[in-house]
Amino acid sequence: MDRRSLLKMTAFAASAGLLGLAAPTKLMARPKSIKMRELYNKDLSFSDIATAHEGKIIAVNGFMAPPLKAESKFFVLTKMPMAVCPFCEPDTDWPDDILAIYTDRIVDVLPFNKKIIVKGRLALGGYQDPETGFYSMVRLEHAKYEIA
Repeated sequence: MDRRSLLKMTAFAASAGLLGLAAPTKLMARPKSIKMRELYNKDLSFSDIATAHEGKIIAVNGFMAPPLKAESKFFVLTKMPMAVCPFCEPDTDWPDDILAIYTDRIVDVLPFNKKIIVKGRLALGGYQDPETGFYSMVRLEHAKYEIA
Protein backbone atom coordinates (compact mmCIF):
# COMPACT_ATOMS: atom_id res chain seq x y z
CA MET A 1 0.00 0.00 0.00
CA ASP A 2 1.37 3.40 -0.90
CA ARG A 3 1.47 6.41 1.38
CA ARG A 4 -1.48 8.18 -0.30
CA SER A 5 -3.76 5.14 0.14
CA LEU A 6 -2.71 4.80 3.78
CA LEU A 7 -3.49 8.48 4.44
CA LYS A 8 -6.92 8.17 2.78
CA MET A 9 -7.72 5.05 4.78
CA THR A 10 -6.58 6.72 8.02
CA ALA A 11 -8.64 9.84 7.30
CA PHE A 12 -11.71 7.71 6.53
CA ALA A 13 -11.27 5.59 9.66
CA ALA A 14 -10.78 8.67 11.83
CA SER A 15 -13.87 10.40 10.42
CA ALA A 16 -15.89 7.23 10.97
CA GLY A 17 -14.63 6.95 14.54
CA LEU A 18 -12.96 3.62 13.84
CA LEU A 19 -9.62 4.64 15.33
CA GLY A 20 -11.14 5.77 18.61
CA LEU A 21 -9.91 9.33 18.15
CA ALA A 22 -13.23 10.66 19.43
CA ALA A 23 -13.27 8.31 22.42
CA PRO A 24 -11.34 10.52 24.90
CA THR A 25 -13.92 13.30 24.55
CA LYS A 26 -16.75 10.88 25.24
CA LEU A 27 -14.91 9.32 28.17
CA MET A 28 -14.12 12.69 29.72
CA ALA A 29 -17.78 13.72 29.40
CA ARG A 30 -18.92 10.61 31.33
CA PRO A 31 -19.20 11.47 35.03
CA LYS A 32 -17.37 9.43 37.64
CA SER A 33 -19.69 6.86 39.22
CA ILE A 34 -19.41 6.97 43.02
CA LYS A 35 -21.12 4.86 45.67
CA MET A 36 -22.78 6.71 48.56
CA ARG A 37 -20.58 4.92 51.08
CA GLU A 38 -17.49 6.29 49.32
CA LEU A 39 -18.42 9.88 50.23
CA TYR A 40 -17.66 9.55 53.96
CA ASN A 41 -14.89 8.11 56.09
CA LYS A 42 -15.79 5.91 59.07
CA ASP A 43 -15.64 8.96 61.36
CA LEU A 44 -18.22 10.66 59.07
CA SER A 45 -15.69 13.18 57.73
CA PHE A 46 -15.61 13.65 53.96
CA SER A 47 -13.58 11.02 52.12
CA ASP A 48 -10.69 11.80 49.81
CA ILE A 49 -12.96 10.73 46.92
CA ALA A 50 -15.60 13.26 47.99
CA THR A 51 -13.17 16.16 48.36
CA ALA A 52 -11.46 15.30 45.06
CA HIS A 53 -14.82 15.45 43.25
CA GLU A 54 -16.33 18.47 45.01
CA GLY A 55 -17.83 20.79 42.40
CA LYS A 56 -17.59 18.13 39.70
CA ILE A 57 -20.33 16.16 37.98
CA ILE A 58 -20.64 12.64 39.39
CA ALA A 59 -23.12 9.77 39.03
CA VAL A 60 -24.69 7.86 41.93
CA ASN A 61 -27.05 4.87 41.84
CA GLY A 62 -29.86 4.40 44.32
CA PHE A 63 -33.59 4.66 44.89
CA MET A 64 -35.88 7.68 45.08
CA ALA A 65 -37.40 7.93 48.53
CA PRO A 66 -41.04 9.02 48.61
CA PRO A 67 -41.00 12.83 48.37
CA LEU A 68 -41.21 15.15 51.35
CA LYS A 69 -43.73 17.32 49.51
CA ALA A 70 -45.47 17.43 46.15
CA GLU A 71 -44.11 19.46 43.25
CA SER A 72 -40.64 19.81 44.67
CA LYS A 73 -37.25 20.23 43.00
CA PHE A 74 -35.75 18.05 45.71
CA PHE A 75 -35.69 14.38 46.64
CA VAL A 76 -33.65 11.99 48.71
CA LEU A 77 -31.65 9.21 47.10
CA THR A 78 -31.36 6.11 49.29
CA LYS A 79 -29.14 3.06 49.03
CA MET A 80 -32.07 0.67 49.53
CA PRO A 81 -35.71 1.07 48.42
CA MET A 82 -37.94 2.70 51.05
CA ALA A 83 -41.73 2.41 50.75
CA VAL A 84 -42.34 5.35 53.11
CA CYS A 85 -40.72 8.72 53.45
CA PRO A 86 -37.82 8.21 55.86
CA PHE A 87 -38.57 11.57 57.48
CA CYS A 88 -42.35 11.18 57.84
CA GLU A 89 -42.69 8.02 59.95
CA PRO A 90 -41.32 8.20 63.50
CA ASP A 91 -40.84 4.41 63.76
CA THR A 92 -38.99 4.09 60.48
CA ASP A 93 -35.30 3.25 60.74
CA TRP A 94 -33.22 6.25 59.79
CA PRO A 95 -31.27 5.44 56.63
CA ASP A 96 -27.51 5.68 57.01
CA ASP A 97 -26.83 6.06 53.28
CA ILE A 98 -28.82 8.95 51.85
CA LEU A 99 -28.00 11.77 49.49
CA ALA A 100 -29.93 14.99 48.94
CA ILE A 101 -30.72 15.59 45.28
CA TYR A 102 -31.60 19.03 43.91
CA THR A 103 -32.92 19.33 40.35
CA ASP A 104 -33.63 22.33 38.17
CA ARG A 105 -37.18 21.14 37.45
CA ILE A 106 -40.05 19.73 39.48
CA VAL A 107 -39.32 16.08 40.24
CA ASP A 108 -41.31 13.42 38.41
CA VAL A 109 -41.74 10.91 41.21
CA LEU A 110 -40.64 7.39 40.29
CA PRO A 111 -41.66 4.15 42.00
CA PHE A 112 -39.69 3.67 45.21
CA ASN A 113 -38.41 0.25 44.09
CA LYS A 114 -36.97 1.31 40.70
CA LYS A 115 -33.20 1.74 40.73
CA ILE A 116 -32.14 5.06 39.27
CA ILE A 117 -28.92 6.77 38.33
CA VAL A 118 -28.51 10.42 39.27
CA LYS A 119 -25.95 12.75 37.74
CA GLY A 120 -25.21 16.14 39.24
CA ARG A 121 -22.62 18.50 40.71
CA LEU A 122 -21.29 17.28 44.06
CA ALA A 123 -21.59 19.86 46.84
CA LEU A 124 -20.09 19.37 50.31
CA GLY A 125 -20.76 21.24 53.54
CA GLY A 126 -23.79 22.10 55.59
CA TYR A 127 -26.87 23.39 53.79
CA GLN A 128 -30.46 23.76 55.01
CA ASP A 129 -33.10 23.75 52.30
CA PRO A 130 -35.28 26.85 52.75
CA GLU A 131 -38.44 25.09 51.52
CA THR A 132 -38.25 21.76 53.34
CA GLY A 133 -35.90 22.52 56.23
CA PHE A 134 -33.95 19.38 55.25
CA TYR A 135 -30.32 19.68 56.32
CA SER A 136 -27.62 18.01 54.25
CA MET A 137 -23.87 17.74 54.39
CA VAL A 138 -23.55 16.16 50.92
CA ARG A 139 -25.80 16.71 47.93
CA LEU A 140 -25.99 16.71 44.16
CA GLU A 141 -27.08 19.96 42.57
CA HIS A 142 -28.48 20.63 39.07
CA ALA A 143 -29.14 16.90 38.98
CA LYS A 144 -30.79 14.76 36.32
CA TYR A 145 -31.97 11.23 36.87
CA GLU A 146 -33.24 8.22 34.97
CA ILE A 147 -34.19 4.63 35.62
CA ALA A 148 -30.99 2.56 35.63
